[in-house]
Formats: sequence, structure tokens, C-alpha cells
Amino acid sequence: MDITVPKVGNGHRYRSLIIEGAIVLAIILLLIFVVPQFLVSIGQAFRVNLLGRYLALAIVALGIDLIWGYTGILSLGHGLFFALGGYALAMYLQLQPDGQLPDFFSLYGVTELPAFWQPFRSLPFTIFATIVIPTVVAAVLGYLVFRNRIRGVYFSILTQAALIVFFNFFNGQQKLINGTNGLKTDTATIFGQTVGDSAVQWSFYMLTVILLAGSYALCRWLTSGRLGRLLIAIRDDEPRVRFTGYDPTAFKVLVFAASAGLAGLAGALYTVQSGIITPESMDIASSIEMVIWVAVGGRASLVGAILGTLIVNFAKSFLSEQFPEVWLFFQGALFLIVVTVLPGGLIGWLRSQGLDYSRTLLRGKQKVSTYPSLEEDPDVEYERQDLTNRKSDG
Repeated sequence: MDITVPKVGNGHRYRSLIIEGAIVLAIILLLIFVVPQFLVSIGQAFRVNLLGRYLALAIVALGIDLIWGYTGILSLGHGLFFALGGYALAMYLQLQPDGQLPDFFSLYGVTELPAFWQPFRSLPFTIFATIVIPTVVAAVLGYLVFRNRIRGVYFSILTQAALIVFFNFFNGQQKLINGTNGLKTDTATIFGQTVGDSAVQWSFYMLTVILLAGSYALCRWLTSGRLGRLLIAIRDDEPRVRFTGYDPTAFKVLVFAASAGLAGLAGALYTVQSGIITPESMDIASSIEMVIWVAVGGRASLVGAILGTLIVNFAKSFLSEQFPEVWLFFQGALFLIVVTVLPGGLIGWLRSQGLDYSRTLLRGKQKVSTYPSLEEDPDVEYERQDLTNRKSDG
């Protein structure tokens, strides 16, 4: 008689995925139907737009956590990919309606649309470009760097160098992309409606929530299973991974390109909700802030990346309103506290110490460091006391 043994591990995994999916769905519904209504009811309707921007920034944080938290690749130049996505969508909006010549071209005597602007007359191409252009740039850069086994601080310096090159290039292109002035989107039109209208902004807010959930699902898939374990192995001991027969270069290029694509998507969503994209999105400070979000939330924790982004940016908004002259000191202090006191971020602290503290508060006793059965065994306690008495007598 054949006896089929149920796969307990797979069943547990499926249940966990179902529970996680239900939680994500509940958060989506909460962000769409509950949170905006609450903010409007308390007279803080403008913060709905802020929340939409910060949710877009959380997509960047997911990408950074993917490469830094799970793969050990610290990029200090993700503002480049973020800005490329923003510029791609802004160029499309500048050509609306009917592919008209953007107004700023007349200021510099340009009478004919440059060739590289022509494809952005098409919305499908623009959507494709917002993700693919940053992905291709990151893949090329990553391949050139990773094949030479450049990593660690040297890779971080190279990403900053690439960021500076693109920043100076975009700043100097007054005739082509309006240089330091950037491209405005709030007064542009899409589908016959002004982008800055509340109804259009609400549509972009809902789209941001949905795409954030999709980005989380993508990162969750990439970091689970065999690929996820391989990424962690590359982070912890890349030479050993190479010794076992794997080529880390291909996997590092893949994950770096994926994170850049997420940054481009976030840049496009942020641009239409902020109303403008300028080369300032590529400055070094912006890219470093993105890393701070992940550090505060907790590395190698996708939920932590999202929470860190929301907490830091809302704190930045609140402190800049209440203490406009000194809020930067608060931001610096927050980062120092995370580095020195909470190196694992908020999620890391909750996993290591927060749960212990909650158990202590609920049960009134400390968590033992060894096996509870041994610590609570009266015979063990008797022998411990007897040994202590003998030492004091001797």
C-alpha cells in the first residue's frame, strides 16, 4: 500500500504567502479608501499628495534594499536612475497635446523638435522607456564594473562618479532639456486633463499604491527561493560563491539592473505628483538620503525599506515645518542613532530585541538565554545552589 507523506514545508509556505498576500491587500485598501479620507477629514488634504510622493520614493528604497540589503552592493548613485525615469515621462507630457513643441524651446531659438524627443510622442514608448532606459544604463555600468570584480567602497565611488557626470551633463543642456530649470509637469495635459488637477493627482496616487504593491511582490519573488539564497551568499562571501561554480557577475548585474528599473518607475510617479523634474534629483545628497531610508527601516527587510522611507520623509516634512532652520540636524542625528544604536534598523531591532521586550511586558519575566526546560527545572536549580554553597564554603 502506498502511503503519501504530505509536504509540510510547502503547505506552511503556501499558507504564509496567502497570509502575506492578504496583509498586502488590506494595506492597499487602507491606503486607498481609509487614509486619504482621514487626512481630508482633519483638514490635511495636501498630505495625500505628500503620501503619494513618499510611496513613490518607497519603490526606490525597495530597489536599494534589493541590492544593498540582500546582495551587499551599496549604490550611492541611484538618483541617476530615478531622474532618468522622471525625465522620460516629463518629456512626453511636454509634447502634449498633439506633439506640440515645448514652450522653453522658443527661449533658445529652437524651432524643430530634436530627434531624441521624437519617440516620446508615444505614451506606450514612454512607459517602456521610464523603466528600460534606467535598466539598460545600470546593466551596462554594472557589467563593466562587476566583470572586473570591483566591489565595496570602490563600487560606491564609481556610482557617485557616474552620478556627477550625468548631473553636470543635464545641467548644461539648456537648449535640449531646459538645463537647471528642468521640465514642469503640473501644467501639462494628459488625456485632455491638466496633470495638476485633483482628479488626475488622485488617479496617480492610486496607481502609485498599486505599483508599490507590485514592486514589493517582484522584490519578494527575487529574494525568495534559490535566487534569494544566492544573493545573500554573494553578500556574505562572494569568493566562496565563485569557488562553488557560480558566476556572481551575472546575478549582480541582474539585481542592479532590476533596482535601477524600480528607481526609474519611482522617478516617473514622483515627477507627476511633485509637478517638476530637475537635475537636482541627481545630486549626491538625494542619493545618500535614499540609502538612509533603507538603513533606518532595516537592511534585508522589504517592509523595513518602505517603513523607513515613510518615517524619514514624514519626519522631514514635519520638522521642516516646525523647525525650518535646524531640521537638517535632526536628520543627521537620526542617521547617527541608527548607525550607532540600531545598526539593524527598526525592523532589525524589532526582530532581535523588540519581541523580547514585548514578551517581558506581557508575561512579566525575561526570556532565558538557554533552554527554558533547563532553566525552570527545580533539580537544576537545586544543583546550582548546592554548587554555589560549596564554592563559598571552600
